[in-house]
Amino acid sequence: MDIKETLRDGLRLTRSDLLAKLDGLSEYDMRRPMTDTGTNLLGLVKHVASVELGYFTDVFGRPGRQLAWYADDADEEADMWATHEESSESIIELHRFSAEKTDETIDALELDSPAYVPWWTPERRDTNLGKLLVHMTRETARHAGHADIIRELIDGQAGLRPGDPNIRDRDWAEHRARLEAAAATFQR
Repeated sequence: MDIKETLRDGLRLTRSDLLAKLDGLSEYDMRRPMTDTGTNLLGLVKHVASVELGYFTDVFGRPGRQLAWYADDADEEADMWATHEESSESIIELHRFSAEKTDETIDALELDSPAYVPWWTPERRDTNLGKLLVHMTRETARHAGHADIIRELIDGQAGLRPGDPNIRDRDWAEHRARLEAAAATFQR
């Protein structure tokens, strides 16, 4: 496997990990804000799909899709949550569409193909496909990590998927109490 396929596979895997956090949840649980800043699972999926679409269509001058939440008069955080008019299915479809467009761009271009990212600082704006693949994989992995924590807060599901062999079956309350006791020794 060459480096281009390795990078593509890494992005595909992190995308899949993020999307899997919606599995089995109600519309309410997908949308409900779980932090003081409103972080929610469906919003994370919407944001990542939107950003990826921009990086792999707009910056290469390739066809994509106009997104209403990027209009000048849109809410500043409109890409981070789903309105009642937006269905979870439409956001999941956007996620799949974005992935498809990204894969088309990866297929069509070489890793050193130039890209221009107008919203980046001037010294970084001129970039290439390879750097954007690394950037987007990092961005997606970061938000998949947020989604891991949000999902655990919603229903206690931890790990990549239910039954994740890396998550041991244990008394988590007892474990957490032991960690809290260790941390408490540093309280003033």
